[in-house]
Amino acid sequence: MSVHDLSIQQLLQRFCQQQSLPDTYGAMAQRWFVPLAQSLNNLHGEHQGPVLVGINGCQGSGKSTLAALLVALIESVHHKKALALSIDDFYLTRAQRQSLAVDIHPLFKTRGVPGTHDLNLLQSVLHQLRYGQGSVAVPRFNKATDDRFEVDHWDSAQAPIDIVLLEGWCVGATAQPVCDIPLPVNQLEREEDSDAVWRSYSNNALASEYSDLFNRLDTLIMLRAPSFQCVYQWRKKQEQKLRDSTVTDSSAIMSDDELSRFIEHYQRITEHALRELPGKANTVFALNEAHHITQRYDNHKNSDNNKAIK
Repeated sequence: MSVHDLSIQQLLQRFCQQQSLPDTYGAMAQRWFVPLAQSLNNLHGEHQGPVLVGINGCQGSGKSTLAALLVALIESVHHKKALALSIDDFYLTRAQRQSLAVDIHPLFKTRGVPGTHDLNLLQSVLHQLRYGQGSVAVPRFNKATDDRFEVDHWDSAQAPIDIVLLEGWCVGATAQPVCDIPLPVNQLEREEDSDAVWRSYSNNALASEYSDLFNRLDTLIMLRAPSFQCVYQWRKKQEQKLRDSTVTDSSAIMSDDELSRFIEHYQRITEHALRELPGKANTVFALNEAHHITQRYDNHKNSDNNKAIK
């Protein structure tokens, strides 16, 4: 075993301890994500400039954990400056979403779907991080208050950043054909968006400003769940962990019915992404119901021969 391999193993072991992850995650990371970090480092070399990486995956798929691990690997092993951003930190403020709920549709009170993010702010921060100099203020969103933190509580990063990772459940997602929008996919859409105003507005946002953002990604990574049903099961486990915690405010924990309704906000776009993105993302990791990776697919531009790694 080389010193280089040993240092990576130590990094993975420390990362798993810090994130309270099982040892099996370290083994999975060694097999799948260490080579991915190398690929991103190579991409940076090819570009001879900053790289913007998108990470897509449904709720509970492990996007944030993967982004944090890639930052650790890129900085410690490849000695590049890296930073992970979540699209969740760029929601419109609570007041802005309440205005949207009044002006467009009541369902926009709930953050998450396209149309509820401040993409102008996100685009500005991304540009500063990649091409600016000095300290850049990075927004943070307080999910406990359902609002953006005040500016003096934002994080800061020193630009320029070599590799910026943007993760989110809808990152890279594409708009649906307009003819698909009227047919509801669940009870929420049937009963609370019967005229399809909410989902049409969100779909139009995906087709315009979100598409402009996602087209700027230098590469897109997807953690592909086996089905939308897994989203509910994975989130249900998260809620159960919160229930078992002695430090969590029980009023913030969703019941099964509340969780089911909440998840339905994201069903349409998640299912569309599960169908469409595996053929469009540059790198796809197929997950099974236990969160284990079963395959990696690499989609190469201008090539019909996609490589599957088992």
